[in-house]
Amino acid sequence: MPHDHHHHHVALDGPKGDRNLVLAIAVNLGLTVAQVIGGILSGSLALVADALHNLSDALSLVIAALARRVARKPADAGMTFGYARAETVAALINYTTLIVLGLYLCSEAIMRLLDPQPVAGWTVVIIAGIALVVDLVTAGLTFAMARDSQNIRAAFLHNLADAAGSIGVIVAGVGILTFDWWIIDPIVTLLIAGSILWLAFREIGGVIRVLMLGTPPDLDTEDVLDALAATDGVTDVHHAHLWQMDEHRPALQAHLVLSERDWARSESIRNEVKLTMQHRFGIRHVTLELESCDFECPDRHRIGHD
Repeated sequence: MPHDHHHHHVALDGPKGDRNLVLAIAVNLGLTVAQVIGGILSGSLALVADALHNLSDALSLVIAALARRVARKPADAGMTFGYARAETVAALINYTTLIVLGLYLCSEAIMRLLDPQPVAGWTVVIIAGIALVVDLVTAGLTFAMARDSQNIRAAFLHNLADAAGSIGVIVAGVGILTFDWWIIDPIVTLLIAGSILWLAFREIGGVIRVLMLGTPPDLDTEDVLDALAATDGVTDVHHAHLWQMDEHRPALQAHLVLSERDWARSESIRNEVKLTMQHRFGIRHVTLELESCDFECPDRHRIGHD
């Protein structure tokens, strides 16, 4: 089946998207200050947990904004592939931060479960309600951009997890007000931490795959190589590498052995292969080394080199 790898970047890829990110950063920093103060005054660990997550939201958005600017730089002598992977690096930083934060909150919640503390319910409910509104606004500001960028998607998922956390904190506040259940505060904190860890571990694999030069997840390597080998005039395919230059651009490098009778039309074979790779698999960056049957590489491996 042909694969459609054309990504339609939304208008928010430019200055308007940058403005949305700056606004989201400012709102989240302001909310973090309010939540920390409210958490200290009310004695709520869940509210402080939500505040720390909001701070990580703001930092993730700062990293995302900086990475977007770096990623737009053209290729140069120092970075011949360009700077697009800056966004992938930023996503890795953001997901790693989420994992560390989630583990920290788990440890704090367990300590609080062993020693429950009094919590002021009304303060928790009011500030968590404000936080929920801010989280939803921030998620709205980044939603459109998240569809086309691992980097922005990491920041967007920060906000979704934080919105879920705010709902949990509201539930905790209501439980404290209604039943005087102080223990619900660390329980909600554990749930917030669990959601953070689940989101981070679910998404970080794809980011690591790009950085490790893994094959695109929607392409089957054997299908691609079989298509190369099926080209008229090609007798063997070896030393093949299929990887992602960045989140959106797959790349292919391979050695093709041509039959002696077809060597005269080697350039037309090369062009045919490139068109096949582009139309069937969406691979536009294709580097091919052509060999004749009389001068094949020794120690050939279909995939990779020794």
